[in-house]
Amino acid sequence: MSVNHEIYSSKGLDSTLDALAAAAQPIELSVVMPCLNERETVGVCIRKAMVALKDAGIPGEVIVADNGSTDGSVELAQAEGARVVNIEQKGYGSALKGGILAARGKYVLMADSDDSYDFSHAPRFVQQLRTGSDLVMGNRFQGGIKDKAMPFLHRYLGNPVLSGIGRLFFGSPCGDFHCGMRGFRRDSFLQMDIRSTGMEFASEMVVKATLMRMKVSEVPTTLNPDGRNRPPHLRTWRDGWRHLRFLLMYSPRWLFLYPGILLMLAGLAGCVLLLPGRRVFHGIGLDVHTLLYAFVAILLGFQLIAFATFTKVFAITEGLLPEDPRLNRMFRWVTLETGLLVGGLLMLLGVGGSIFAVSGWAKQSFGALDIERTLRIVMPSVFALTMGVQITFSSFFLSILGLRRRQ
Repeated sequence: MSVNHEIYSSKGLDSTLDALAAAAQPIELSVVMPCLNERETVGVCIRKAMVALKDAGIPGEVIVADNGSTDGSVELAQAEGARVVNIEQKGYGSALKGGILAARGKYVLMADSDDSYDFSHAPRFVQQLRTGSDLVMGNRFQGGIKDKAMPFLHRYLGNPVLSGIGRLFFGSPCGDFHCGMRGFRRDSFLQMDIRSTGMEFASEMVVKATLMRMKVSEVPTTLNPDGRNRPPHLRTWRDGWRHLRFLLMYSPRWLFLYPGILLMLAGLAGCVLLLPGRRVFHGIGLDVHTLLYAFVAILLGFQLIAFATFTKVFAITEGLLPEDPRLNRMFRWVTLETGLLVGGLLMLLGVGGSIFAVSGWAKQSFGALDIERTLRIVMPSVFALTMGVQITFSSFFLSILGLRRRQ
């Protein structure tokens, strides 16, 4: 009996020591799930996540970021052993950000609590994170999308188009921009300083990671039909537009710069062709009327390029975009004084051209003029005056935006 008692005590002591060691072991992975009235599925998701962590031997925790549930989701999540974090600010992004900030793990795996993602794939994400990735995206198109798991428009239009735009605009390697299951280093997430509170949160994470030259990788994952009986929170056209709007606003090059350059080039080509005189192409005559549009195209193009610069400087100053070495090099040459000099010269040219046109009119005793000939003097003069004023005041505005950067 005494021997058995010693053996029993030894085993009990070992179990206690194992439990204490497990409790003291640093958490490697925090699984974060946003929740808003998900009673039907949140418990299932918590259990699957815990089983996945246990089977893979990953020290972890499950966090439910609740965004104001009133259907008992909070109590159910707590009963299943998850840590519940209450997030007052509404929005998908707000809930996730609150949960991530509360996470104690080195890595974070986020996934929806609607039972559409397979938590047994968690080790795939952790493996990539352990090898140095900052962000590991799930790719549902590689892993497989079950029947009725994704609406037709999302699967064949929304996701492919928006993911393609993301790759084009930012050079992102991701083939599934909007996969709700993704893993990342918590410290890398903090560096991203994500500002979005809604569905754009997912896009901003990929964009910021790409722009900040973080290591982004992908693993295949699956998408199952939503386990809830109610419609999802996602709204196809509204949220699709919000994602597209976000991508455009985060890419001044594609929203302003490239269209501006194209307009300026087209306008310059028109001016070079039509300033000397009328041109005929395949029986179509182009004259001063077309020349006017060419000058307007140059002005609009310059405005768009100026907007691109203003937006970029503001976004970097506010921490929305990372520093751009090319922009810093440009500012060594493009200064307030340079802008004032160029703007002043253009205004002088405009005034000189206007005086020349008026003097020609005076020679005609201010009578009838050769309209085509006169407009070929007046239009460049007005253009130079307008462009000079725009450059002058744009230079002042750019200098004001740069005050905080210099400080």
